Amino acid sequence: MRSIAFLGVMALLLPMALVRPFVGVLLWCWFSFMNPHRLFWGPVAELPWAAIIFVVTFAGIILSPEARRAQFNAMSWLVVVFMVGITITSVTALGPPGQVWAKWDLVFKMCLGLLLTAVLLSDRERIHALIWVIVISLGYYGVKGGLFTIAHAGYFRVHGPADSMIGDNNHLAVALLVSIPLMNYLRLQSAHASVRWGLAAAMPLTLMAALGSHSRGAFLALMAGALVFWARSRGKFVMGAVLAAAVAAGISFMPERWEQRMNTISTYEEDTSATDRLLLWRTAFDLAVDRPLLGVGFRGPYVREVVDRVNPDAPARAVHSIWFELLAEQGFVVFLVWLTILALGAWYAWKLPRLCRHVPELSWAIDLGRMALVSIAVYAVGGTFLSLSYWDGFLTLLMALAAAHALVRQAVKQPAHLPRAAVSRARRGFPEQRALT
Repeated sequence: MRSIAFLGVMALLLPMALVRPFVGVLLWCWFSFMNPHRLFWGPVAELPWAAIIFVVTFAGIILSPEARRAQFNAMSWLVVVFMVGITITSVTALGPPGQVWAKWDLVFKMCLGLLLTAVLLSDRERIHALIWVIVISLGYYGVKGGLFTIAHAGYFRVHGPADSMIGDNNHLAVALLVSIPLMNYLRLQSAHASVRWGLAAAMPLTLMAALGSHSRGAFLALMAGALVFWARSRGKFVMGAVLAAAVAAGISFMPERWEQRMNTISTYEEDTSATDRLLLWRTAFDLAVDRPLLGVGFRGPYVREVVDRVNPDAPARAVHSIWFELLAEQGFVVFLVWLTILALGAWYAWKLPRLCRHVPELSWAIDLGRMALVSIAVYAVGGTFLSLSYWDGFLTLLMALAAAHALVRQAVKQPAHLPRAAVSRARRGFPEQRALT
């Protein structure tokens, strides 16, 4: 019955995506981040929904005026360069061709989705809607996982949807922590009390779900995110007290086995998992040095023969670091392109509040920049211990920041040269902005 209802919803939304392509972008993001079809059984779960949505959305762009208004920004061009780079490194990859091109297909399609998203992020309402999709998609697992953690006193680990990029408990935890600052952005921008209270309840539940993952990397990411959140807050004394109380309450709720696992962070040299990870990082770096321009290609660090080139004693498996994973697989050139994408997104987040400091109508961009910088810090620290280099959820946030920066920059610096409608779209806040103090 649920599968039939789901098919009915998609039967309504897909034609809308053809007429209004941005609906297709939101659908694409929903399926990419949440994997809603995995919540059902039977043929519904096996249909190639992402491909269907992409084709419909692309057709909608071609048939609508959107194609004529499309503009690429610096972030979009970097993604294009990245796509070219991973194609070249896949041609020269050392791993099994079947595995290499399967991973290339996944990442390349993800990049195409990012470009479609960037093309259609033309105003503030669309950016806001995209953030809502990210929050709803991840918040579903955050609220559900938080309730699960509370119901079982934190004894069992929280995992994400099967056969997805955030299915692993560690990956899910970092993704959830990335979403919490975005929940706060929406809370600050919401006029309705029920929405604000709902998001205020979802945030601690999502925090409990992240703690319930028993992920040590996520715990370090939480500390880093809390520090940046406090540094970017206006009332530092009050916010510091609130953050300390929230984190302390969450930690005190967790069982003794959780505390014992977190305590191994300070004694990593005695922990086999931690020492193996250091060995994996060193091996990944050596692989990159061995092939600095092209790397070993997708899935190379998982192949015994490839790892034996530099270290026969090292395990052949996941690198467990966004930095070393991409460096080993793609080499220094593509790694620098990817690093530039992250750095540019962080710069946009840092720059937004400064561009809008004296423009009250753009207060939404100030909140977005402040909260997005927290999310970036969480990803950077948490990703240091995870193989999450190609996560489209985080990269989509960077595309939203690029669009917000372009929109705000036009509104602030060249309002006289813009059409009146464009200035209005860029500067006006939602009604909820005027309702907040």
